[in-house]
Amino acid sequence: MQFLALAVFVTAPIATANFSSAPILHGGVYRGPGDTVPPGAQPQNPPSAPPTGPTGGPAPTGPKGPKTPPPGVGPDLPGPRRAGGGARGPSTGEYTRDGADLAAWSFWWEFNKAPYLDLRAVVRSGLTETGSRDFFLGDGGEEGRVDSLAPTVEQIRDSIVPALLKALEGESNNDIVTGCLMALAKIGESRDGSESLGLADTIAAYLSDPNQEIAETAAVALGVLGGSDDSCLGRLISIATDSSDGRTLCGAPQSPVAQRTRTFAAYGLGLVGARLTGEEHLATRQRIVDVLARGLLPAERESTQDLAAAMVISMGLVPLPPSGDAEVWEPCTIEEVLDAERGVSTLEQQLSLLLAVFDDQRLDRYLRAHVPTALARLVAQMLEDEDVASLRRSSIKEVVVETLLVPLDPRKGAGFEEEVRQSCALALGIVVDSDIDPIDRRAREVLLDVHAHQQRQTKAFGLVALGKIAGREGERVEGRTDDDRFGLARAQIVEHLESRLSRGRSGEEHYAALGIGVLGYELRGTPYRLRGAELLPIRQRLEAEDAASDIGAFAIACGIGGDVGASKALVECIERVDDPTAKGYVALALGILRERGARDVLSDIVLQSEYRPELLRQASIALGLLQDKAAVEMLVDMLGRAESQSSLASLAMALGYVGDTSAVEPLVRLLGDETVTKTARGFAAAALGLVAEKDRLPWNATIAIDLNYRATVPTLNSTDGKGLLNIL
Repeated sequence: MQFLALAVFVTAPIATANFSSAPILHGGVYRGPGDTVPPGAQPQNPPSAPPTGPTGGPAPTGPKGPKTPPPGVGPDLPGPRRAGGGARGPSTGEYTRDGADLAAWSFWWEFNKAPYLDLRAVVRSGLTETGSRDFFLGDGGEEGRVDSLAPTVEQIRDSIVPALLKALEGESNNDIVTGCLMALAKIGESRDGSESLGLADTIAAYLSDPNQEIAETAAVALGVLGGSDDSCLGRLISIATDSSDGRTLCGAPQSPVAQRTRTFAAYGLGLVGARLTGEEHLATRQRIVDVLARGLLPAERESTQDLAAAMVISMGLVPLPPSGDAEVWEPCTIEEVLDAERGVSTLEQQLSLLLAVFDDQRLDRYLRAHVPTALARLVAQMLEDEDVASLRRSSIKEVVVETLLVPLDPRKGAGFEEEVRQSCALALGIVVDSDIDPIDRRAREVLLDVHAHQQRQTKAFGLVALGKIAGREGERVEGRTDDDRFGLARAQIVEHLESRLSRGRSGEEHYAALGIGVLGYELRGTPYRLRGAELLPIRQRLEAEDAASDIGAFAIACGIGGDVGASKALVECIERVDDPTAKGYVALALGILRERGARDVLSDIVLQSEYRPELLRQASIALGLLQDKAAVEMLVDMLGRAESQSSLASLAMALGYVGDTSAVEPLVRLLGDETVTKTARGFAAAALGLVAEKDRLPWNATIAIDLNYRATVPTLNSTDGKGLLNIL
């Protein structure tokens, strides 16, 4: 379901670019603040205000038709590239040609918001009002829970899946086909241990579709569906490696598999591997990692940087166990890794390969910029494994952190590209903690000094990383109190973040606020959680500012930081602010804080936002976070009365985000209604996938969180909505 024309691009709120009035669709895409504009991409020009109909209200409007760029025209990627590999030259600019500020805080938020919202768990949990705010802050218990409001197994088996399969019959429209494929993948094969629904075969049939958008969506859908047998994993391996079986699956036995399809299959491998935890799946994870490792350098040599980047990112999602040796670890060479008789089968081999790629500055800058996150994800998983010897854990962590620190050194890091530095700052936030280990102390010192030596985006990422680090205690040390083990480091970081909040400029103050908010989130429910005095500076900035970007940033920071004292200021703010983007973020903050007193205000916003889809979505999500079940009824009623196709699409997607069991029937009905446009039906399919998705967090959150979106490649995130992260 790709790239619908009623799709208009939404950009970060502080940009000078215009704002949109409708979502894009690709398997159900909806990215822009709200869901996010691709970094380096240019926003499309929005329509003028909706024309008025006979009654003075907005007149019905229809879709404009698909928007696909001409061959060879890709996203406006930040920084120069050259076909042969390592793109050298000037560092990235901060703005697109349309004025969108790529360093804006809203980009980080839209890629990383999933765990802070935890929307699906909240909507389905059925918590009563009693103690709900305490539950959010970590003080509540299980009392007050009612039965889950998730769609029932019977609804999924007897209503949703049959409706999606029926919609696919004889259908060739991109919007409907890709929407249905992704919805089926997110639903999964079985919920109750009953007989498999055979969805893998249904999805795989579209690998040979002549429409490239449908074929590549089918590939990643197999990864979302998951499964360690050949129905998913075997097919993905054959496609990613361009084997004869893969070429046959893709409908052209004599021709290579399309590079985009191979790339989406590589992402699918990472998604499958991330799902297969436990000792019983170790051999399968090793198989996946070996395929990715052996394909990485050939892909880079062939100048297929999208495929190589996908393999790096996916390898970071599939951690293997360490070899178990207790001695200090030293990385081996690429040759030693790839010559291993058993294939790539240990964490040390994974890390050695990635470190070698990172160090080779002849390789593509965007490829190498994704290595730090992959390294950090692998090490973070290892640090949680108590079966790994302490010395081994410390040795591996030290090697990786020391590597990540080099590009951030004002002298040693001079030869590293800006995208690589950005990624290192983000990655340190994944693995460094606030204890007294020498490597952690050194990393904190470097990040505390980043604002003085690095460019704007690296500074910004460093502030968020510090917030994460301060919320992580690290190793317990016998004989040390919490104050001298991690309390002093935490206090130092809070002081630094508050300093940048008050003294920072050009958006640095926004990221400082987010850093404090992230720390508040990390410490929720602990004896060390942030108190009012530590959160007050953000609230004061919220009350004092008028600019839309400031209001949005400080509102979200108050929300994720758990500043319940900011509720009054947020309610006052939402009533005085006219900008729909800022108003949407304030609404979302009220939802995050579980401010039930804002229900009426938020309901009014939803009722008045039928033709402002972004604000409609944010306010609907806020009501969902408040567990206001009347919101679903209201959206269903609005869906039944909607006259324009754009309204149908927007309302369907809002229902997808906050809908529960009661949203199933109206969405099924819209999907099967052949009197409405295929666009609207495609959105209904995507919404059904959201309502019935099997996982707690969105499927692509695994990839998006902590990703350096400034180092994008077209198949990852793109202007036209055709990237992996543009798929709902």
